[in-house]
Amino acid sequence: MKQQSISAPHSRRHFLASGSMGIGSLALSWLLNQEQALANPAANRPDLNQPALEKQQFDLTVKPTHHPPRAKAMISMFMQGGPSHLDMFDPKPMLQKYDGKKFPGDIKYDNAAQASSKVLGSPWKFSKHGECGTELSELVPGLSEVVDDIVLMRSMHTSVNNHGQSIYAMHSGRILPGRPTLGSWLTYGLGAESENLPAYIAMVDPGGAPVLGVDNWTNGWLPSLYQGTVIRPKEPRILNLNAPPHLSGKAQEKYLDFLGNLNQRHLNQHPGEDDLSARIASYELAAKMQTAAGEALDLSKETKATQTMYGIDDPTSAEFGKRCLISRRLIERGVRFVQIMTGNQTWDHHTNMRTSLPLACKRVDVPAAGLVKDLKQRGLLDETLVHWGGEMGRLPVIQNDAGMAKQGRDHNTYGFSMWLAGGGLKGGMTYGETDDFGHHAIKDKVSHSDYHATLMHLFGLDAERLTFTRNGAPQTLIDGQENRVVKEIIA
Repeated sequence: MKQQSISAPHSRRHFLASGSMGIGSLALSWLLNQEQALANPAANRPDLNQPALEKQQFDLTVKPTHHPPRAKAMISMFMQGGPSHLDMFDPKPMLQKYDGKKFPGDIKYDNAAQASSKVLGSPWKFSKHGECGTELSELVPGLSEVVDDIVLMRSMHTSVNNHGQSIYAMHSGRILPGRPTLGSWLTYGLGAESENLPAYIAMVDPGGAPVLGVDNWTNGWLPSLYQGTVIRPKEPRILNLNAPPHLSGKAQEKYLDFLGNLNQRHLNQHPGEDDLSARIASYELAAKMQTAAGEALDLSKETKATQTMYGIDDPTSAEFGKRCLISRRLIERGVRFVQIMTGNQTWDHHTNMRTSLPLACKRVDVPAAGLVKDLKQRGLLDETLVHWGGEMGRLPVIQNDAGMAKQGRDHNTYGFSMWLAGGGLKGGMTYGETDDFGHHAIKDKVSHSDYHATLMHLFGLDAERLTFTRNGAPQTLIDGQENRVVKEIIA
């Protein structure tokens, strides 16, 4: 058989894909060459009032902000599926009054086949907590301990009554796929503070990827170096991080130098290929991460008291607690945005709510509160935004009316709750209201566009001035939608 020439076009591609000595697959979407970026500090995010650049240069050097920032980093705990605000955050006496009776109004069902018009009063008691006196359910005792540090937003809405579209709205600003997520926009607009760790990290649940999978941390049409880098939910959290023993040390160093020279020569022949630049940089980052990532992900040096604060001593909350603690360690080391995802439909309680909702709360409540406590006692909360919430809430009526044990609630994106802490926000306050039954936001409504505009403002960015030129037109996270910065919640 005729021997194939190693100069054939596909042989080099195969070499790049398979010859990484165990580390190249780690961050294929990450970091433009740091040295190259430092040598080319061209503006890469033109404002709408500035002339467009002939050729934008993309890197992760730290960028100037539009105005002084309040936040430097963000940890988002995304509760995929739709936590029931009516049973956790938004007490409604009318639900108890009408429990089991016909709902006195119109309901927008998502699943009409399983729908009921009977009101479902919350099975759980609410009481006031903290100096602020915010009412919270008995399902979230951990949150009650940090309620004076959070702003509880009770008037969120996306008004698209299904998971996928609402997830897209909350993550990327529109209900359609293909757009960059919030974490990508922040790393694009602000750059990275660490040369040894990715700027944007997604931490998935051991129960499986969330609805929409990688779309939850996609870079969309932004260059690929702004995509989230996934950390596995269990050990080894990063596959193939270290080279085999017989290839480590000088052998690996020489190999990577050789590979880097080949890649750089190829890039010089094809300037402006962002994916190629990101691929080159992935090898460099992976080599740096062999030390930095291992240290950041190692919880063994954390005190027992700290681990207990995150609920790691409880089998039910241990896994989520470890991811929360790792998130704090990542933020300390310069990571810009950490996204902690719960599993596919973890909070989608259409049925068996009396059993499944308490379990979901027990899994995350103490770790989430522990994160706020830990950041505060380390002096990091003031500059770190913490988010807890999902893409929707639940309806005030019974779904699956087949006995108390089977009852649940259907989707509700017209009014739901989430909470935020740190990063320049006020603590100990509630904002907004839903109607008497918790179906629709009616006072101080906050849309997904308002939410994004407010977050960007806290990071020192104007969401309508942070642009990316695509097909000759400036694109933004807000994408021309009506929005406002919710200044009432800013300290």
